[in-house]
Amino acid sequence: MDFEAFEENNGVRLAWNVFPNTRAEANRMVVPIGALYSPLKTIENLRIANYEPVACAQPQCRGILNPYCGLDPHLRLWMCPLCGNRNQLPAHYSNVSPENLPLELQADSTTMEYVLSRPVQQPPIFFFVVDLCQDEDNLEALKETLVIALSLLPPNALVGLITFGTMVQLHDLNSPFPKSYIFRGNRDYTLEQLKELLSGELPRFFSVLSNVEFQLTTIIEGLKRDPWPVASGHRPMRSTGAAMSIAVNLCEGAFASFGTRIQLFAAGPGTLNPGMIVSNELKEPIRSHSDIDKDSAKHYKKAIKFYDALSAKAATSGHTVDIFAGCYDQIGISEMQSLPNKTGGCMLLTDAFTTSIFKQSYLRLFNKDEDGFLLMGFNATLEAKTSKDLKVSGLIGHAAPATKTGNNVADTEIGMGGTNIWKMASTSPNHSYSVFFEVAAQTSSNQCYIQFLTHYQHSSGTYRLRVTTIAKPTVGAGDVSISAGFDQEAAAVLMSRIAVYKAEEDDSADVLRWIDRMLIKLCSKFADYMKDDALTFRLSPNFSLYPQFMFYLRRSQFLGVFNNSPDETAFYRHVLLREDTNNSLIMIQPTLTSFSMEGEPEPVLLDSISIAPDKILLLDTFFHILIYHGETVASWRAQGYQDDPEYASFKEFLDEPKREAAELLVDRFPLPRFIDTEEGGSQARFLYSKLNPSTSYSNNNGMGVPGAAVVLTDDINMQSFMEHLQKLAVSPSAQN
Repeated sequence: MDFEAFEENNGVRLAWNVFPNTRAEANRMVVPIGALYSPLKTIENLRIANYEPVACAQPQCRGILNPYCGLDPHLRLWMCPLCGNRNQLPAHYSNVSPENLPLELQADSTTMEYVLSRPVQQPPIFFFVVDLCQDEDNLEALKETLVIALSLLPPNALVGLITFGTMVQLHDLNSPFPKSYIFRGNRDYTLEQLKELLSGELPRFFSVLSNVEFQLTTIIEGLKRDPWPVASGHRPMRSTGAAMSIAVNLCEGAFASFGTRIQLFAAGPGTLNPGMIVSNELKEPIRSHSDIDKDSAKHYKKAIKFYDALSAKAATSGHTVDIFAGCYDQIGISEMQSLPNKTGGCMLLTDAFTTSIFKQSYLRLFNKDEDGFLLMGFNATLEAKTSKDLKVSGLIGHAAPATKTGNNVADTEIGMGGTNIWKMASTSPNHSYSVFFEVAAQTSSNQCYIQFLTHYQHSSGTYRLRVTTIAKPTVGAGDVSISAGFDQEAAAVLMSRIAVYKAEEDDSADVLRWIDRMLIKLCSKFADYMKDDALTFRLSPNFSLYPQFMFYLRRSQFLGVFNNSPDETAFYRHVLLREDTNNSLIMIQPTLTSFSMEGEPEPVLLDSISIAPDKILLLDTFFHILIYHGETVASWRAQGYQDDPEYASFKEFLDEPKREAAELLVDRFPLPRFIDTEEGGSQARFLYSKLNPSTSYSNNNGMGVPGAAVVLTDDINMQSFMEHLQKLAVSPSAQN
């Protein structure tokens, strides 16, 4: 089965491509039935219909006409594969025949998009919330980037601006002279209070960009550092919480259910309630993972409660919140993470707004399609419909559960369950969502059907409906085709997302034990072996990589928090829950490419045995692109051989990994950090931390490779991990 081709055509990757026909058998398969779905994936030759879709007349179904529908052209009826209901074709389908099928019934229309007739009443809205408690260089760089961003927005977009320091300043862009409203930075204003203070005229603080671009640019360019004095030994009084509360409430009051992005640019932690992250006294350190674990982070739970309430309001209104941090310290992303996570927003963690990582990543957010429209969908909902043999267990991804729901909701929840509809205030071609399903007690058909419906506001000003319909066979217990339909890459990503979701609530040691238990059970069920004989253990090719994905997941920064701040952990997890299968796999098990002067570049094992003195390695962790020069290469480079025309081939050798790295950077979001290092270099630790320690000080067998690096770690290596796994998987207790 060509899983990647199916993904290219439909934006869907499934852990299992053949379903069991009983719930009991599904439970024994360990990895749940789940789909990684990218609703707005760029699909070559996507079928687009400029008319309303035909829906099933059954009120509990309302499935959309698709290639799997049964057709009776003589009686002009179609049968819905989701519910079995027979429906009358509309009058304008009178000429339908097997030789003259409408677009939605053609075999290659399993994914198609409808441009709906109802126009969007409001253009996209962008609301900038800018922190003024930052040094002049940082602020200047941010101002420059914001001015460039204005030129990338649609001219008819509505824009607004809040700036904040000790106070919060709401700028009136419609005033003929500079005018703003000042709010206390230590107060949480409700929507009703804002209406009263602003005479009920909330929409006036948003203006059409083409009408106010000069004025807004002038205001942005004239922004100065917050004038409030900062006493020695203190942090600035920064009113992040109040500013975000005003922004969310203002957008809710003015433009509920219209595509809106609230963009926060923060240069430090909030030091005022509401939403305080840390006090303004420097003697109080900002909370660490240890403080959170010991429940000694005194502002943490209160701040989370505040920002969770804001994220619920934003999600309900269909509004997105983006957080951009330009600060060497933490800004409180851990507390604020529900804002982007529940609304489909971006989260970007950078050292400063002066960095190219911030500038290029932020501007990439405004990439456009070939027709010049922003590659972002606004105020979307995703609905998962199923045939009666399946129920929906839940979703993990950047969305929020909707209050409305269907009749195919499972009792067992994975992620955000209890519904089959989720709100995504923003989505893009890069966003993917994990949707999980449960098999009915006993299926009665040999095919299961799933239909994803994504309603969204297109940046062209139209409402769109993307429809993806998939059919998968069901088989009885023990049928070999179940294991033949296993997609180990999709399964690894789905299980990693469940693990990260669990890690937000459970102790990391418990999550690691859960991963191990699931891996042992999976191998025990699907490997070939003789009971109690680990030497006979064999996994088929479509399962053989799965254990190593789990090995690297266990060691990853998504589950281990050592050496990472709470903000960094929140950022890494945020990105893992957004990207598609291939990008997520790079995060779980980074790719390593070896360059030599003798041959072509080749992928090599993510292992310490891949380090050699005469090689250059290119590591891609998704978040970092690292070029590592072996000891001999580093020595030659230090001696300047690349500058001697006689050694032109050596110069070419040094340049080749850089060219490959540049190709990786082209469309990556966020832009990765680029590291150039060598054997013995301080930043070589970024490579060593990702390698399987085949050659560590506790296991220095060299694996027969001269010059193989010794990794200083107490971590178990993959060979030992696999030996333990095989021993446990073949034992009779493994299935318990």
